[in-house]
Amino acid sequence: MSKTLIVIVGPTGVGKTELCLQVAEHLGVPIVNADSRQIFAEIPIGTAAPTAIQQERVKHFFVGNHHIDDYYSASMYEEDVMHLLCDNLFQTSNVALLTGGSMMYIDAVCNGIDDIPTIDDNTRQWMKQRLEDEGLERLVEELKLLDPEHWNIVDKKNPRRVVHALEICHMTGKTYTSFRQNEKKQRPFNIIKIALNRDRDILYERINARVLQMIDQGLEQEAMSVYDKRHLNALNTVGFKEMFEYLDGLTTLDQAIYKIQSNTRRYCRKQLTWFKRGQSIEWFNPDNYEEIIKYIDKKLID
Repeated sequence: MSKTLIVIVGPTGVGKTELCLQVAEHLGVPIVNADSRQIFAEIPIGTAAPTAIQQERVKHFFVGNHHIDDYYSASMYEEDVMHLLCDNLFQTSNVALLTGGSMMYIDAVCNGIDDIPTIDDNTRQWMKQRLEDEGLERLVEELKLLDPEHWNIVDKKNPRRVVHALEICHMTGKTYTSFRQNEKKQRPFNIIKIALNRDRDILYERINARVLQMIDQGLEQEAMSVYDKRHLNALNTVGFKEMFEYLDGLTTLDQAIYKIQSNTRRYCRKQLTWFKRGQSIEWFNPDNYEEIIKYIDKKLID
């Protein structure tokens, strides 16, 4: 049998965790996590990371294996996962399972990602200060001068993308465009892609309920424990941004909860749009476990 990577994706709150535990148990394989925030050990509640009990059921990779002040990128993740798959998991099994909702991480493993240089701390802090002092519009105009090709395609209302391109320009003396190859890498294994979705009303209800569950589990206390590191990129994410506003006294707890629910639903829509762009992907309701297993088993035989 050829080596095969099964990739199961889906929006936040859809029910990936339990479904993938069942699939992993059926196949007798561990789970390779593809969530860019669940890799950080300090924030398991806010990232809905697999619990200790779930990790006892099935071995997980890339869960809580980094700290929030570690620098980590999609290109580093690609390298780490390829090493794990080719030099470890595929040495003892013909099948591996990767799952998560981080679009960039999934794409990095399936298609490869450009090797963009890591930004040094001085450049990062300098550009962050410039964004605060000069504003986004001024930086967009600068990008037009330094890298007009990327300026033509970048989301000019997204400060992170504009700033990152300028960081590369200033740190390397080269354009951001020069590092972007956009060439799909060939993988030494087959890829089976499965996407999960539910009726939108049900999905939104699940998201709202999960946010309340996080509050009950101690999200406020978790946010307080990392409050002094709120400037870190690892914490620039839904759940923590809203809780930090609450801890700053800018909102009430109820308002923070409402914002987390609303912003999570917005992120969910963004994930679905991204996943629907993918080719050769089969969609299922995560409750249809037997149908999913039948599809996987058939694809592995074909």
